[in-house]
Amino acid sequence: MVHKAHAPWLDFHSCNLQALAMLRSLPSLLLAALISLSFAVRAAEPFPDNVKTGVFAIGCQAWCFHLYTVFEAIDKTAETGSKTIEFGTKQKVSPDDPTIFNHEASPETIAKVKAKLAERHLTPVAYGVVAIPQDETKARVIFDFAKALGLRVINTESAESIDTIEKLVKEYDIKVGFHDHPKRDDKPEYKMWDPNYVLSLVKDRDPRIGSCADTGHWQRSGLHPVDCLRILKGHIVASHLKDLNVFDRDGHDVPYGTGVGQVKEVLDEFKAQGFDGPISVEYEYNWETNVPEIKQCIDFVRAYGEKK
Repeated sequence: MVHKAHAPWLDFHSCNLQALAMLRSLPSLLLAALISLSFAVRAAEPFPDNVKTGVFAIGCQAWCFHLYTVFEAIDKTAETGSKTIEFGTKQKVSPDDPTIFNHEASPETIAKVKAKLAERHLTPVAYGVVAIPQDETKARVIFDFAKALGLRVINTESAESIDTIEKLVKEYDIKVGFHDHPKRDDKPEYKMWDPNYVLSLVKDRDPRIGSCADTGHWQRSGLHPVDCLRILKGHIVASHLKDLNVFDRDGHDVPYGTGVGQVKEVLDEFKAQGFDGPISVEYEYNWETNVPEIKQCIDFVRAYGEKK
């Protein structure tokens, strides 16, 4: 017979068995919460320096170049000095390939676009704004596309699909940002313009669900961007960063720092909240000749990082 006094490993073994028994007795919901938390920590990892400009991962939303194809948008994005890109849903692949590049693209088309991205040293980071269906099978097509491209964020306004979104966010470890368009007097049921509404939608959900903060559309809704960001503190997962010429519904994009959009203060708030991207320049002006102006935006963020 072996006595415990002469075999301390028995006590250790007993403790392990007790710990295992305690784990097995934990309610399944608590275990699910612990697993979800571990994924959330991984999803919240900062961007590596090689995709950052200064202290932020910033690049172009391909919509800046919606008059052109995806390949041309990639080329123009590279010309601005960007390191990242966010894809939209409606552009043709290239002048030689009229296929629309979105979540219904074939694996061959996705591979072709990834090769073009590698050629121009760009990292795809986001996709949207896209409607995410409540139907899980249909929604999965979007998440599978994002996974195939290695995206961090899908941007949407599909509030009605929040339960489906939360389930897939946990499974795929991909964030979802709720994007805001301007307030509409002719559509009072549209609420996404209000950061308080977005907060009510996301605050009790998985932390990978948050706001895609479109600062230009907040200005067009009569809201100050920094105030909105503070309302949504801790829930910013992406941004369409804009500077406008006037604080008005009819304001148009101008290079960062030359308008009324509080861009320096917005970047200060992003930094204070620990948000490093993805940020997309979505420059909706001078559609055919906007590359130099977008480059000024990228340079502004680069200079901001150099001063810190």
